[in-house]
Amino acid sequence: MTSILPPVTSRLQREIKQTKPFGSLEEEVILNLARTNEYLGSRAAEVFKRADLTGTQYNALRILRGAGAEGLSCREIGERMVTTVPDVTRLLDRLEARGLISRERPAHNRRQVITRVTDEGLRLLSELDEPVSESHRRLAGHLGEKQLRTLNRLLEALRGE
Repeated sequence: MTSILPPVTSRLQREIKQTKPFGSLEEEVILNLARTNEYLGSRAAEVFKRADLTGTQYNALRILRGAGAEGLSCREIGERMVTTVPDVTRLLDRLEARGLISRERPAHNRRQVITRVTDEGLRLLSELDEPVSESHRRLAGHLGEKQLRTLNRLLEALRGE
């Protein structure tokens, strides 16, 4: 006697209330990544919202903190961003208006603009360091070091790195 078992539904299928199977495992993985990205992004936004920042603005400030006193050009900031930003100049305009960055044109190359994080920007980043670290621990720490390293390798492999 053969019993036919109902198809197993994945957690993602249940979360998005999808009754049909995915077209492929690849489709399910890509949708799962998109769902996870949205989940993590919304949790991170809660931390940045208290500082009246977006995740993209925070990323730009961290990049500039890492660059130190030398600063970076707009192009260099754009190249280092975690997510693609269509208009880095406008992003920097907003940070400059808040006094978190400064921009200047070097005398040797008036076409270039060098951006640096200000003391106020450094102070804000310092205030966010622990809440951001705590958020990362809360969101991913339960996986443990071995799973986190494996996940890192898998994500890099998916991007072809």
